[in-house]
Amino acid sequence: MKEKIELNGEAIILRKDFGEDAASPIDIFSLIHNNDDLTIVFYPMSNRVSGMCIRDGKNKIIGVNSTSTYGRQRFTIAHELYHLFFHKDFKSIVCSKDLEKNKDPQEKEADIFASYFLAPYESLIYFIKNKLKKDKHQLEIEDIIRIEQYYGMSRQAILWRLINDGYITREKADTMKTGIIASAKKLGYDDKLYKPTPEEKQYATFGKYVRLAEELKTKELVSTGKYEELLLNGFRGDIVYGFDTEEEEKYD
Repeated sequence: MKEKIELNGEAIILRKDFGEDAASPIDIFSLIHNNDDLTIVFYPMSNRVSGMCIRDGKNKIIGVNSTSTYGRQRFTIAHELYHLFFHKDFKSIVCSKDLEKNKDPQEKEADIFASYFLAPYESLIYFIKNKLKKDKHQLEIEDIIRIEQYYGMSRQAILWRLINDGYITREKADTMKTGIIASAKKLGYDDKLYKPTPEEKQYATFGKYVRLAEELKTKELVSTGKYEELLLNGFRGDIVYGFDTEEEEKYD
């Protein structure tokens, strides 16, 4: 299994490949549009599954469990990016949601990579020391909330990272696993990070698949009916039927 320093380095490299710096929080949902070969599919999956990925030639597909929280979905995408860009000789992988269960080395590597991709090693150190003015074993619940909100990570992912980096003990982390939304609201934060995708939006496809369907139609390689069928198969009825058109066309 790779060392943490190597995985952090790979996370920084992929960030730069996507046009991001080595320290700032990232909008990982927008990031995927910076790679022409990526498709992301949001779909409600089993509670035990965080997501999956498929690689077929240049095509790279990430499936995200849309019943997971927003923070967890961000971690899942970063996890699957590691499989797609750094693991070789696979076609598809289904990934577990639990970070603490024993996993094979590739899954552990992908978890560590995902954590560093969202919160690079040096960036997190700087945030804790210079923004929070704290050192190891000094972090309280307010600090945990500020960290997870800044980097857009779930409570599970942040506690797991801080335990592994020696910032908090497992015993203290156990006291921070409940009352998550209430504790964030009391500090004035929105609760979006801790909630799943709204039920009416849990099926959706973005990226290459949609662009290819549009290209086929533009080049008149498929009929209008086939084009609409492709979009509907990708859960993009909003494009076919023009849902939310009024909202999209507002010019403020």
